[in-house]
Formats: sequence, C-alpha cells, structure tokens
Amino acid sequence: MAAGVTLARMARQVRLGRWGVWVALACGPLALAAAALPSPAAPTAAAPAPSSSTVHTPAAADPSGYAELYLAAWLRSTSSDENSAQARLAQALAPSVPLPRPAGAQSVLERAVAVRSAQHEGGLWSVTVAAQYADFSVRYFAVPVVADASGSSFTVTGAPGQVAGPTTAKTPESVYGVVLPAKGVLASTVAEFLRAYLTGLGEVDRYLAPGVKLAALSGTSYTDLQVEQASAIEEAAAAETVPADGTKARVRVQIKAQDKAGAWPLAYELTLTARAGRWEVSAFATASIAGGGGRS
Repeated sequence: MAAGVTLARMARQVRLGRWGVWVALACGPLALAAAALPSPAAPTAAAPAPSSSTVHTPAAADPSGYAELYLAAWLRSTSSDENSAQARLAQALAPSVPLPRPAGAQSVLERAVAVRSAQHEGGLWSVTVAAQYADFSVRYFAVPVVADASGSSFTVTGAPGQVAGPTTAKTPESVYGVVLPAKGVLASTVAEFLRAYLTGLGEVDRYLAPGVKLAALSGTSYTDLQVEQASAIEEAAAAETVPADGTKARVRVQIKAQDKAGAWPLAYELTLTARAGRWEVSAFATASIAGGGGRS
C-alpha cells in the first residue's frame, strides 16, 4: 500500500513538471529561460569585522641596537676626516648630526652598550648608551632616535648628550630565608651534586629525580668546590632527616669553585624533591630539567 502511494506521488510530480514546461513555452522564450534558472540564493550575512580584542598591534621595535651602533661610530669619528669609515657610518645613521672634533690623543673606545631606553610620543625614543674606554672609564650618552610606524626604519635626530649613568638599584630581601646547616643532609646532597656536575667526576644522574636529564658541561676545568652558603625557602629543607616523599625544597647555594687559574664564586638555584629517604634534584638554575625516560 505504501509503495503504491509513493508511485502515485512520483507520477503526479512528473505531470506537474511537464505542465510547467508547457506553460513556459506558451509564454515565450523569456519565460522558458526564467523557468530554467535556479532560484536566487538567500543573501549571506557579511563576515563580522574582527573585534578590537582580536586585532594584534605589533610592538614597537626598540632601537637600542641602532643607538649603540651610531654612538660607537660617532665617538670614533672626527669632522676633520669625514671620509673615514666610522664618519661615513655615523653620517648614514644620522645625516643631520655634526661629527665631533677631538683634539689631541683620546682614550680608545672599547665598546658601546645600551643600558636603558624610553619610548615617547610620535615614534620618538631616548636610548641611554654606555661608552666604555680602554682606560676603564665609562661615560653615558642619551641618543635621540625616531622610528617609523612599522618599527623597521630608524634615524638619529640629534647629537648625543652626556648624562649621568643609572644608579644602583636596591637589592630586594631574599626569599631564601632558611639557612641550611653546612653538614645537613640537604646541603651535603647539593654539594655532592654540584661537585659531580662541575668537575665531571662522579655520576650526576644518581642525584637527579626520576625521569629528568641534565646536559653535561663542556670545557669544564674545575677541580673542586666548597659551599660558602646554602639557604632555602621552605623550613623542611633544614630538617635533620629527609621528610615525606614529594616534599619540595627550593635552594640557593653559593660556592667557590677551584680551577688552575684560581677560585671563582658561583651561585645556583635548585629545587630538590624528597623520595625514598633521600633528596633528589628536580630543577636546576631556576629552570626545570627536561624530562626523559623514567628511572626506578
């Protein structure tokens, strides 16, 4: 019964289609062409404009390197020889800035290093550059630089001005407030680990937590070391015995490493984790050690 209804419906659709074609022929060629065209699709909505939160404005490029290059060339040049390589470089980087005219022997410039940069409106920057000389003296210069909107072009807009250097910042109070006993279990583990790591004598892996690896030092020539001070953040680090498994201790250790040339004060930051009655190094030099295969 259902199959008969379906066939009847299909036959009715065929008759209606034929009727539509005959009507179109009766109305002329234009009507026939219109009947053959597909119905117009519904207008699609325009793609929404990206919101301000999704538009990423590139950060302005810091011209510190440009200012370093210019000041070094400017200090090494003289207006009495505008064809020298340094003078031509300084003029290329700052076409409108006059060259200096030093009189007599001058201390040799060793290097120029940017120590501070400040961005102002209109693409303007002020870069403070330290000039270090062969006689160990240091002078500081403020170099004005303008950058284009893309941050790909720079120009020095004026002569450098000698300024005072940065002052020494106040050292914040250390978070490593728990002093570790020199002969304590954790301090001893740290000393043994660093001795094996720095001298290349001994197995470094035996001090590492399961699944972590540490690349060996290259070119090391240390023969021994002495722990000067070891301190931690957590109180558990100063315990006489190793605490429960999973307990972590963040440690900062200052050492004196010996080699043929003398003694060198070095400092390291480590994280150690308690496991099976011993402390194991799970992070070194403030960065986590890359994970590797498991170790039982």
